[in-house]
Amino acid sequence: MYLGTYEPNLIGEKRLALPKKIRNELAGDQVVLTSGFEECIFGFSKKEWEQTIQPELAKPISDVGGREIRRRMFADAAIVDLDMQGRFVLTENLIRYAKITSGLTVIGAGDHFEIRDSRKWQEYHEKLMKSS
Repeated sequence: MYLGTYEPNLIGEKRLALPKKIRNELAGDQVVLTSGFEECIFGFSKKEWEQTIQPELAKPISDVGGREIRRRMFADAAIVDLDMQGRFVLTENLIRYAKITSGLTVIGAGDHFEIRDSRKWQEYHEKLMKSS
């Protein structure tokens, strides 16, 4: 299970080293990244990705909502290889989608992790805490 909040530095403009606690949950040297919701990047192990998409793929292709969520999840998805230190390069389209400009924050979200712009995460987190 992915837990915690981390603020790793970008190496160069697009290279990220995942925190060790996040890497330990991946149990492998690859991660699936895709555009998430609320301007973030979702990260999954390959196994968790397959479990997450299975219900969407089970919907008939004639279902408009099923087609739309497939397009959203698959169009920007990428399988990236982690090096020995858990580093990988974020794709330009995902950086642009998540509007990462003020540093980044990695949060655990149970069955996946999220990569977010630090300032936007702080604002969003404050709203979450006030509404609960």
